[in-house]
Amino acid sequence: MLTDTVCAALSAAGLGIAGLTAYRKRFLAATRIAAYALIPLGLALTGVLDWVTNLVFQPTVWAGFGVLGLSWVLFMINRAAERRSGGTRKERRAAAAAERTGLSAGASEPALGPGRGATGVKAAGRSEARGGTSSGTDDFSDIEAILKKHGI
Repeated sequence: MLTDTVCAALSAAGLGIAGLTAYRKRFLAATRIAAYALIPLGLALTGVLDWVTNLVFQPTVWAGFGVLGLSWVLFMINRAAERRSGGTRKERRAAAAAERTGLSAGASEPALGPGRGATGVKAAGRSEARGGTSSGTDDFSDIEAILKKHGI
């Protein structure tokens, strides 16, 4: 009952201010003020405020919000643990499917990659892209030239 009275008073004050604004020939501003002033009265007449006050002042409602918050925290902990345990769901599903077929997830590629002096296709492609030659010792000649240039 008190909330209805407060809302009616707020609306009356807002409509008074809107009337003064219209008297000053600022009709657009007066219309906007009147629209804002009617919101509290409309909320009081529809019963929304009674619902909100019942929501705020009942301990069981707050317990429900606490349970929802706990549920959200558990979901976030679960997501963080999933991310730490090995990638996305897609990757884990692919790994499980590969395990069922008998292949490991990275069976098509070597685990550590090519070594220093490897003459494989990947190593040759990398060194040709860098310096144009395929031997691993030419890479160190560039470094030696830089060190000699600086007197080291």
